[in-house]
Amino acid sequence: MLFIARLLARDVIWLVPVGLVFGWLTRADTIRRKLLESALAGLFGVLIAGVLGSLWYHPRPFAMGLGTQFLPHAADASFPSDHLTLIWSVAFSLVLHPGLRRAGICLAVLGLPVAWARIYLGVHFPLDMVGAAIVSVASSSILFANQGWLMPPAFAWVSRLYRRLLAPLIVRGWIT
Repeated sequence: MLFIARLLARDVIWLVPVGLVFGWLTRADTIRRKLLESALAGLFGVLIAGVLGSLWYHPRPFAMGLGTQFLPHAADASFPSDHLTLIWSVAFSLVLHPGLRRAGICLAVLGLPVAWARIYLGVHFPLDMVGAAIVSVASSSILFANQGWLMPPAFAWVSRLYRRLLAPLIVRGWIT
């Protein structure tokens, strides 16, 4: 059980950047715009979580002497969970786009065992996960509401950077 919990708590989060990069490398520009928006929602959510954690420090369970810590972790602020904030901010952002809704729902559901694992391993409280959900809904909603003015310049800049840095692979047809 500890092996599975550690796998969920530490490693599942890597599916988010890997999935976003894979989608960027293999999909058309219309999907790439939505993937970029989701990535920005994730980054914005983690930024909000960091600000909340610095403004209101709440110790982790192990730092308070509660339960047993089964996962090495710094004794920084526990509220809200950064892992779940990243996963759910990206997931909720994807859900807002009809063509990516299924992927967003799958990612959101995948966040549930991650939340369980981080609580089970003694590095978070259940309320930290509620905070992550609230921050994630806020960050994805803010990005979605501001996509009209934010995404065109952001997408143009990231696309130029991508095409410049990976031109040899694009020319060979290894990526689109």
